[in-house]
Amino acid sequence: MKKHQKTLLATLPLVAAMSLVGCNINPNDAVNLGMKGLKAVTLSDNDVKQLSQEACAQMDAQSKIAPANSTYTKRLNKIAKALGNNVEGTPVNYKVYLTKDVNAWAMANGCVRVYSGLMDLMNDNEVEGVLGHELGHVALGHSKKAMQVAYTTEIARDAAAASGNSVVSSISQSQLGDLAAKVINSQFSQKQETAADDYSFDFLVKRKINPAGLATAFDKLAAQGDSSSILSTHPSSKDRAENIRAKLAGIKK
Repeated sequence: MKKHQKTLLATLPLVAAMSLVGCNINPNDAVNLGMKGLKAVTLSDNDVKQLSQEACAQMDAQSKIAPANSTYTKRLNKIAKALGNNVEGTPVNYKVYLTKDVNAWAMANGCVRVYSGLMDLMNDNEVEGVLGHELGHVALGHSKKAMQVAYTTEIARDAAAASGNSVVSSISQSQLGDLAAKVINSQFSQKQETAADDYSFDFLVKRKINPAGLATAFDKLAAQGDSSSILSTHPSSKDRAENIRAKLAGIKK
């Protein structure tokens, strides 16, 4: 894409934001917001990782983390040892959030969080499959894209603040919390989800871990209903389980 096209794309969120607050905005603030819009599109890997680090720290601060002597932590440490602590050059750190919610996510900086509700629902091999999928989003750059999109959507709020003649120089703690939530709840495309599934399968095989757990993990999510699962985008969990089983059949031949 040509440079002027990227600049045009970067200014579109700013135009939308200004339309929300009218013309009562300081010109200097408008320039700052425009630059932030451009930065959102051109965030470097280091920028994304720094934002991810801060967002992950914010989530840790407001969540109940399983202590080192917890059964959950000991179990996750065992799983993490099998998966390894590095994905495509990015160091990975794992923690368990004590909550009944069924969820797991990973950010671009290698921050991986698993909810105890998911660990209660799944066996170790299934958790390995789910985490392989989440690591796939990191390795394939999907998590970076999610952070860029989430960061860009903060422009409208910045514009609202700037309309009151306050200069927005950094993301507030509340905005950081919103940023973290947006990344965690990102809806990946069908192509991205399938790519992350394939990455997990190949990753597990490479690590000499049985990839069948990925299929049975999808079975359990399908039983819960895709609308409430952590992998609720298309294709359905049922279809994804069938895709993994087809790959398993290919290995056995």
